[in-house]
Amino acid sequence: MGIRAFIGRSRLERNPVSYWRKKGVKIGEQCEIYATTSFGSEPYLIRIGSHVRINSGVVFVTHDGGVWTVRDLYPEYSDIDLFGRITVGDNVHIGTNAIIMPGVTIGNNCIIGCGAIVTKDIPDNSVAAGIPARVIEDIDTYVKKNKEYFVHTKMFRKEEKRKFIESRY
Repeated sequence: MGIRAFIGRSRLERNPVSYWRKKGVKIGEQCEIYATTSFGSEPYLIRIGSHVRINSGVVFVTHDGGVWTVRDLYPEYSDIDLFGRITVGDNVHIGTNAIIMPGVTIGNNCIIGCGAIVTKDIPDNSVAAGIPARVIEDIDTYVKKNKEYFVHTKMFRKEEKRKFIESRY
């Protein structure tokens, strides 16, 4: 790895939001983006709202690589590309290893499940999962289904949280 790649990687690992903003991703306020997120070769086609968490291994794909085959088969298309913007609304969680495909809009107040492949728009207030991703419930149903399992540990100190979790689970 060259020195330039090392410096870029170091900046990415220290502050992914700042790094990706400099690369052209439009990112709102209060976002958490893991360093292993990939915004692909056209990061400037991606818009992320405020209060969005993007977990590790998430991939944003802004172009259709399938044109590789078309270029060879049809001489009149030898120089084509196919791009699509990706928009993520406010207050969204995107789970580990999800893939967001070109042209997709994810609405406000959404949860995208781990490993989901999002090929179509996801409406506001939805929980979507699967391959391809589909809406499995709305946020209100998610809360009702899980409220008896919620634990109020977000403000605990690390050791206090560990002790509580180990005693409960």
